[in-house]
Amino acid sequence: MQTELNKVITALHEFYARETFLLEKDLGERTLTHRLAVHVESQFPGWEVDCDYDRLGDRTLRLPHGTIVSTDDHLGKSVYPDIVVHQRAIPNNLLALEVRKSGNHQPVEHDQHKLRALTDPHLWFAYWIGVFVTLGKKQVTTAEVYASGVKDEALSNWFAGRLKEAGLRAE
Repeated sequence: MQTELNKVITALHEFYARETFLLEKDLGERTLTHRLAVHVESQFPGWEVDCDYDRLGDRTLRLPHGTIVSTDDHLGKSVYPDIVVHQRAIPNNLLALEVRKSGNHQPVEHDQHKLRALTDPHLWFAYWIGVFVTLGKKQVTTAEVYASGVKDEALSNWFAGRLKEAGLRAE
């Protein structure tokens, strides 16, 4: 997993180096997510990278009954991860990335719950890794890693440490 997380760090480094205009002008979260996805895509040759992708093959992603996660589709049942790294046709799900702006005052539990569900190995659409990042204007302010349906504290600490080494995180 560290290899894939290092690729995310490289993508974040490129994002912060090249997208300062967007950050300085405080553009919307979807704009930032799209531009980050462009940089993620360059790190994962042989994989497709999509934003708001809600499918596994021909099936629509749906969280288990009783979930607290709301979504933006008209029935409120589909799941739209911000960025995914996957192989559409097989299907094979590698990485789900949830992105927030530091100015977003909605509870983080929404994104955290979504990543726990998206990485749950008991569900048919499980992603191998989930990453949650909050983008500040100059650096990442929150960094968490999810695997097997839970926040992986050891990987989260490692990831945050690597971000700090790369100059992308203060603490």
